[in-house]
Amino acid sequence: MDNRTSKDNQLTEKGEVTGMRPGSEIAQAEKTAQKPVPEATVKAPKEKTAVRVLSEEEHEEALINRPKPKNVTPLASQKLAPKDIPVFEDTPERKAKLELRKKRHFKRKLRDWGIFTGYLTPSFAGVLIFFFLPLIMLLMTSFQKSPTNTDFVGFRNYQRVLTNDAFISASQNTLTFALISVPLAVVLALLIALLLNSGLPGKSLFRSFLLNPMMVPVASVVLIWQVFFSYNGVINGFTAQLFEGAEKIDWLKSQYAQVVIMLLFLWKNLGYNMVLFLAALNSIPHEILESAAMDGAGPVKRFFRIKLHYLSPTIFFVGIMSLINSFKIFREVYLLTGDYPFDNLYMLQHFMNNSFTHLDYSKLSAGAIVMCIVMIIIVGGLFFAESKFDKDVEE
Repeated sequence: MDNRTSKDNQLTEKGEVTGMRPGSEIAQAEKTAQKPVPEATVKAPKEKTAVRVLSEEEHEEALINRPKPKNVTPLASQKLAPKDIPVFEDTPERKAKLELRKKRHFKRKLRDWGIFTGYLTPSFAGVLIFFFLPLIMLLMTSFQKSPTNTDFVGFRNYQRVLTNDAFISASQNTLTFALISVPLAVVLALLIALLLNSGLPGKSLFRSFLLNPMMVPVASVVLIWQVFFSYNGVINGFTAQLFEGAEKIDWLKSQYAQVVIMLLFLWKNLGYNMVLFLAALNSIPHEILESAAMDGAGPVKRFFRIKLHYLSPTIFFVGIMSLINSFKIFREVYLLTGDYPFDNLYMLQHFMNNSFTHLDYSKLSAGAIVMCIVMIIIVGGLFFAESKFDKDVEE
């Protein structure tokens, strides 16, 4: 019994935990925990390092200066020798493929050329037949004595035209009408477009009122103007009621006749010009206008510094179209006043029409060539001014 007691005591000393088998995992762990740990083996807690955020410039610089991989493409740094360039053998199969490719390319080009020519030919033929050939015939007739007598007379027909009182009067009236009515058509249409674009109440009704003349036929327009401006018309009746003893005026046969035709021209063309300006105003970036307003720019300054630059192509286009329409006013004037109107309504179209009626084709051809040259100079000057303005805007 004593021996067993001594063995148990020895086991207790070895296991150091009563009731636990010596050498077990728990006993080993307990034993290890009880052992003193040397100070040298104790590690100090790691200090936290602060993370530094790079800016965009430092990040880009780090990407540029990052170490480049070496020997990724070893052949890239080597120079190619002629023997390294592959040479394709000129075999019959390769020749056949090249010939087939050339034929396909030629057929494709031929097909594209045929499509292009097919679309262009009708337009080119129409311009050639109805524009260039008549222009050449007109130029030849202006240097002939008459259409039936083809004797060359030089510039005699041009001299007859330029010294003709009717042609000089018609040119002055047409030029005066264009110089006054075309700028008015552009400026008034722009002002109306700005007014409608500013949030005016009832602007849809006002816009419809201005667009109605575009749908009215010429005969109806002439009838309306005769009702208003004839000797016994509405205007004279209205003035007679307002002012006692007011004399009646035959507006279309007085010095105010050109003013009446200008009103007719503006009434017919303001709606179309206004629509063009409204479209141009709506295409101006609102961000630029808002930033200018935040910077303290007023409406007038925003118009002249921002809107006017964006509107310059539209102003040029509207000016050209108004100039062309000013020469088309002959229809209304002819229906209102006939072949020989009042002096200040005698336009170049009247001169052309009367020369055609009298079969004086040589003088008519010379007058048409002079008119064409003047129109080319005017339109060319407008194009030059527009290009210079656009160049200043871009700079």
